[in-house]
Amino acid sequence: MSGPTRPSRFWETLAVVVVKPLSRLLVKRDWRRGDRIPRTGGVIIAANHLSWADPVLLSHFLYNNGRWPVILAKSALFKVPLLGRAVSELLAIPVYRGSSEAARSLQVSAQRLKDGGAILFYPEGTCTRDPDLWPMVGKTGAARLALESGAQVIPVAHWGAHELLPYGEKKPRLFPRKTFRVTVGPPVDLSKYAGMPPHASVLRDATADIMAAITAQLAELRGEQAPETPYDPAGR
Repeated sequence: MSGPTRPSRFWETLAVVVVKPLSRLLVKRDWRRGDRIPRTGGVIIAANHLSWADPVLLSHFLYNNGRWPVILAKSALFKVPLLGRAVSELLAIPVYRGSSEAARSLQVSAQRLKDGGAILFYPEGTCTRDPDLWPMVGKTGAARLALESGAQVIPVAHWGAHELLPYGEKKPRLFPRKTFRVTVGPPVDLSKYAGMPPHASVLRDATADIMAAITAQLAELRGEQAPETPYDPAGR
């Protein structure tokens, strides 16, 4: 069954009225290559994850480039009074971790893609634990979704949200005013996996390709060389 890919006019207007002025107030912007974001059709936006602030800042970037970002959010947020209502009305998809319902978020995401939505996906699953804040080894959800749906994966890298709100901190560091930098890469080429059964090895390799594309964009954005091997929290 098809569904909306944008919230109601009331909730969209409310979010825009709150988020855009707040984003402009908190950070300066260095936005690049927004024209690489497809304006129509189902698409997976795959990004690195640095801070709890970056979903809001990145949503502003995507909205200004013609897409309403459908965000995957922890299921616990949907149970918080007022906040739960808001994230639900804004079409966020609950993620159920470690439960029999864990696959539901991918099923809902697949339907949103079919309906033409833009899914903002953080393949790492959480904020990076890499000491130098490079992307970690990713989880396979985004790759599985891309291979099963045929949707494009657009790699997006950003830098600066962690300076506003470092991971683990509750209070933002407002001064001096930070700069939020974003750049967009070309679609990730996953054509070599077309028609392959979604075995674990295929999903791992496709995920590695997605993460490599994100990391390459981040290296360019930072003007630094990324490590040859991504940080793997499972191996620590």
